[in-house]
Amino acid sequence: MSDFKTIVFFDLETTGLDTNVCDIIQLSAICGEKVFNAYTLPHCELTASAKNVTGFTVSDGTLFLHGEAVDTIPLVEALTSFIAFLRSFHRPVLLAAHSAKRFDAPVITRALRQTSLRHEFLQVVMGFLDTFLLSKNVFHGLSSYSQVYMVRYFLGKTYEAHNAVEDATMLQELFNAWSPNKRTILRFIYSASLAF
Repeated sequence: MSDFKTIVFFDLETTGLDTNVCDIIQLSAICGEKVFNAYTLPHCELTASAKNVTGFTVSDGTLFLHGEAVDTIPLVEALTSFIAFLRSFHRPVLLAAHSAKRFDAPVITRALRQTSLRHEFLQVVMGFLDTFLLSKNVFHGLSSYSQVYMVRYFLGKTYEAHNAVEDATMLQELFNAWSPNKRTILRFIYSASLAF
């Protein structure tokens, strides 16, 4: 696998946990000090669990976060802007998420296929790094491998979980605290093209 130049930490908030049908509501990413954030109006209804966990609701064609209306853009525009954000870094880019393999990668790759942006994405992104799998294999015997638990355990902090900007920001901080070597990182990367 080719050498990666940049790790961008990203997170999605969605209408539910079924990777085959859920819609993206919030897409956020961070690399160093540069932050990306976009909200999209979902086409399918949020599950009760998603509403409770994220604080998002939809009413009369408007997306609300904890009762406050947020500006949304079409999904294709959010993904196009995200790819432009990724292009601003040294390539190839590696996208890191907690549970990337099980959740974030399948959801975003499905959205990229649906919006015909797969080719543009693959020009920039070489693969996904799953920090959940990395942490489970490197830090044995923890009582939980949830990001919230690990941030508390390794950084001694609490944060607003299930806000994609906060999740991505804390994941970057957590990863920097772990400071895994390149060989360890390579064990938990899988090719972006295989994710499609």
